[in-house]
Amino acid sequence: MTTFLVSHNLQVASESCPPWDGLQLASGLERFCPTVTSAEALSHPHWRLRLESPLDAPRFAEELVAGWASLRSDYGHGVNHGILALGGRKDTPAASSSPLGLGAWGVDVVETPDPDAFLEGIQWEQLKAGRPADGVFEVLYKPQ
Repeated sequence: MTTFLVSHNLQVASESCPPWDGLQLASGLERFCPTVTSAEALSHPHWRLRLESPLDAPRFAEELVAGWASLRSDYGHGVNHGILALGGRKDTPAASSSPLGLGAWGVDVVETPDPDAFLEGIQWEQLKAGRPADGVFEVLYKPQ
């Protein structure tokens, strides 16, 4: 079972793409991500929800960004931007106050009009270089 703790980074400044409430995300992604076996909204300053799926992390991330775009469309929101899922596996013990446990994946879902500029701005290639190849991923959804 793969566990994702998901944060949301909204880089789109448009009324047609409002921020999500954790409960909206949890119930919506359960509908639009067919392999999700559990979706729970979290009360945490960074992590918005916990998701579980039997898929491996990269395939689960692909389902997540496609489901996220479908959820936006279902609400009538604009989806003319990229949706990134940037994930890192927690390989060291977590602080006692963190819901991100050992072996779980911290996944930042980023909605941005320019995914390449966003990745460059956070120096994603350098961040990945310090991690094991199987301990990090990025998946991009681009509208058709």
